[in-house]
Amino acid sequence: MIDEKIFPFLAEKGHVISLVGGGGKTTLMYNLAAHCARKGWRVLTATTTHIMQPPGGVWAQTDAELFRLWKCGSYAVAGTAAPGGKLTAPPQAQLERWMTLADIVLIEADGAKRMPCKAPAAHEPVLLPQCDTVLAVAGLSALKHPLREVCFRAELAAELLCVPQDAQLTPELLAKLLASEAGGRKAVGDRSFYVVLNQADTKEQAALARQVADILKKIYRISCATSHFEKGERA
Repeated sequence: MIDEKIFPFLAEKGHVISLVGGGGKTTLMYNLAAHCARKGWRVLTATTTHIMQPPGGVWAQTDAELFRLWKCGSYAVAGTAAPGGKLTAPPQAQLERWMTLADIVLIEADGAKRMPCKAPAAHEPVLLPQCDTVLAVAGLSALKHPLREVCFRAELAAELLCVPQDAQLTPELLAKLLASEAGGRKAVGDRSFYVVLNQADTKEQAALARQVADILKKIYRISCATSHFEKGERA
């Protein structure tokens, strides 16, 4: 369930929202998109890197497909077919034109190889100039495990956090990674910024989420939301 008290930007049309990090970005993006589509909005989702091709016939390749999906009350996914059942970024001119037609745009702006957290490489994330809001996502399943096992680009994360790669990822370290301008906040600039802690699937993980959120608020002055999606809601 998406709560607009937690995600206040969803109450306003006109936003271009980029999702970065790991631990369920695609699932979160499609659930945010579905929430806005249920309000009757024209919702566009896309990627500036790679995502898996979406199920359910929501991939739009032409103007006719885009408008058909919107007329049916669905969100639309823009992208170019790539090997391995994936999509890459759509043609720039097409994306920019479709963005002007949409009420809200959601874009997955980096990849994490399905790992619950990550540190960005030099070329990441790929944020469009039109982007005004960034969500840094992490999966709570990463906590209490060695960095090298749960973090994409663990060597970069270890350097950023000043710990060895076999260090256990604690709430303090995860908060630091997400808040860092070399981590989750990279290239954000003056855009609105939120952290989303996904995979709050158990009481223990929910308690850990509260610890991370408390650190983010008190030390870094960053707003944080938690999310949980059932199996049928996951991408």
